Amino acid sequence: MSTAAIAVVALVALLHAWFLVLEMFLWTKPLGLRTFRQSRDAAEQSRVLAANQGLYNGFLSAGLLYGLATHAREVVLLFLAFVIVAGVYGALTANRKIFFVQALPAIVAVALVAWR
Repeated sequence: MSTAAIAVVALVALLHAWFLVLEMFLWTKPLGLRTFRQSRDAAEQSRVLAANQGLYNGFLSAGLLYGLATHAREVVLLFLAFVIVAGVYGALTANRKIFFVQALPAIVAVALVAWR
């Protein structure tokens, strides 16, 4: 993989690690409330679901980092595909901005990884 591909895949992995932190640990804190534009009551009621969602984002990050560490191009592409599907689904069902924050960086990463 090229340096650019590795850098963008690492960025996607770091984004998902940050999503883990936001959803698992900051969901009911001021930053989490602002980020997801919700009230404290709504955040408290959805806290367990958000933590579960954060855990899945952590798995995406771990898979990407594992693929980079082992130079397993196919693993990187698989986890990028998972990220793209999650980003497109989130954009269609929750907020269009998710496409630009989650799916688009992964699409760029796929293009860079696929282009040798």
